[in-house]
Amino acid sequence: MLKIRLARGGAKKRPYYSIVVADSHSPRDGRFIEKVGSYNPLLKKDDPTRVTLKIERIQEWISKGAQPTDRVARFLAVQGLTKWEHGNNPQKGAPGKKAKERAEEKASREADLAAAAAEAAARPAPEPEPEPAPEPVVEAPAAEAEAPAADVVTEDAPAAEAPAAEAPAEDAPAETPEA
Repeated sequence: MLKIRLARGGAKKRPYYSIVVADSHSPRDGRFIEKVGSYNPLLKKDDPTRVTLKIERIQEWISKGAQPTDRVARFLAVQGLTKWEHGNNPQKGAPGKKAKERAEEKASREADLAAAAAEAAARPAPEPEPEPAPEPVVEAPAAEAEAPAADVVTEDAPAAEAPAAEAPAEDAPAETPEA
């Protein structure tokens, strides 16, 4: 199939295009059949040399079945050679297969979570068991605790070896030498 298309030329960041008739399978800047115009995008839009076309040759190639590309069709529409309309592709913004599958999985997970939440809300909550009141703990001061121990003398132990003498040593914190 023959195409009337742009072939890029010029330097880096300084584009210049030739409008050519070429086979659709040949590379963009490769082999072409005939050069039928030029396009310089660096010139102002109202400059007459921005786009130059060999109108007779283009009409001849179109009559032979050559199809202009979208950009070249715009240039030809300005000259009145062809009718160009803005393309409408409603499928362009639609998500692909994988994105649709992910969206379906996410929707099903959200539906499952919503169903579980609704089920949990529908079930009556079990009544919590009342916690037993904590028993008040009465602690005697350390001095009072030691005093009765000194007064109590067991029958088995002699009076000289009263357990009161040992009790203060066990309850007292060990002294640590200061470094």
